[in-house]
Amino acid sequence: MYIPTPNRKLIYRALFKDGVLVAKKDFDAPRHSEVNVPNLQVIKAMQSLDSRGYVTTQFSWQYFYYQITDEGIAYLREYLNLPQDVVPSAYKKVVRDVPRFGGRPEREGGFRRDNEGYRRRDDSRKEGASEGFRPEFRGGFGRGRPQQQQQQPSQQQ
Repeated sequence: MYIPTPNRKLIYRALFKDGVLVAKKDFDAPRHSEVNVPNLQVIKAMQSLDSRGYVTTQFSWQYFYYQITDEGIAYLREYLNLPQDVVPSAYKKVVRDVPRFGGRPEREGGFRRDNEGYRRRDDSRKEGASEGFRPEFRGGFGRGRPQQQQQQPSQQQ
């Protein structure tokens, strides 16, 4: 499919900027949600890069998910005339503040002790059934075997 060069460059820049690109499987959509070009051109440009091994494609729930490969980074650097030190944001390492003594960073407000209500009580009351509780299960009520009918003593006449 013929894709005009300015549109192709917009698609490649969007892919290189994030390292990933998502396109809905809607070939009739007038515009892509992120790139201001027709959605069909985005899908076909990514299909072309996928056939050359520059992106990997994952399809799920009517969306195409494209992720750039190392070969794709090298190709797009050459195509877009970018310096070697520029990398997609998905490949940049995030620098986080490392706590001084390892472990988790401290919470604001310090350690909370509001879980006192969840601890077991120390009073002597025991919960549950009393000691004299003896349930009887006679059977025949509800599901199960029907209750045997008791024979009434016959009256003598």
